[in-house]
Amino acid sequence: MLQKSPLYAYIPAKDVTRARQFYEGKLGFRPKLEVGGGVVYEFGDKTACFLYPTPNAGTSRASQAFWQVDDIEREAADLKDRGITFENYDMPSEKSASGVVTAGGAKAAWFKDSEGNIMAIIQNA
Repeated sequence: MLQKSPLYAYIPAKDVTRARQFYEGKLGFRPKLEVGGGVVYEFGDKTACFLYPTPNAGTSRASQAFWQVDDIEREAADLKDRGITFENYDMPSEKSASGVVTAGGAKAAWFKDSEGNIMAIIQNA
């Protein structure tokens, strides 16, 4: 039953105002709803995330969320133009000049948000 239901991500923020400046200013997100001190953003295919206040933001060493994209090189270039810096992880894989890594049948690039959360863009090969 759960597999037929939409899945939503929670994105922690130590400072919701600062995080909103990042997501809305740098990434161009538009808020759908403000609730519980946080904000909901909607994306394609009826997906969404909830940016919420917590002192635990930025503590995970794993990706919080990723966006599945059709052209990762174009998306990476656009994000760089918006001031996003991609993370450089020591991985035994092919890396392009843009910071996109090819491994395991996919291409990926990671960046951190204003709260230290690791986010990613992914393209299936």
